[in-house]
Amino acid sequence: MKKTKNEDLKRLSEEEFKRAKKNPVCIILDNIRSLNNVGSCFRTCDAFLIKKIYLTGITGKPPHRKINKTALGATETVKWEYKKNVEKIVLQLKKEKWKIILIEQTDKSIKLDKFEPNIKEKYCFIFGNEVFGISENILNHADTCIEIPQFGTKHSINISVSIGIVIWDYFVKTNSK
Repeated sequence: MKKTKNEDLKRLSEEEFKRAKKNPVCIILDNIRSLNNVGSCFRTCDAFLIKKIYLTGITGKPPHRKINKTALGATETVKWEYKKNVEKIVLQLKKEKWKIILIEQTDKSIKLDKFEPNIKEKYCFIFGNEVFGISENILNHADTCIEIPQFGTKHSINISVSIGIVIWDYFVKTNSK
């Protein structure tokens, strides 16, 4: 066994990435405090050809040194937009027929392993503040709510890790059909 060399990874150039067909997924970061989490989200979205990221509320936006540190250039490839009001963008996306999926622990949440995405649908996954979660005013706009099963004492996972888990789960389920 040997490590794959960077030149053998067949990475897309920035231009190739911008022209590549994207997965019908967008991400909303709702009041994310950590700029490192924001940068990590960009990097994960680049890896899985995610259509767009919406940054809302207090979420930091590029260019910023801390975002760039973890994004490793993904702020230049992944489409993004800042909107102050998360509810307005959610309502707009609903009009455009996006399925609004909250990643949150609620009385109506389904476990991630029970979520079955339809390859004909567009999905918007919303991730909330590291302490307070999803903004209350968007709870009633969700098509469904997903929670990642957890078995330890904390019952919370870092937002950047949650994004990776959810996107990977979506990718596996929609690319195996």
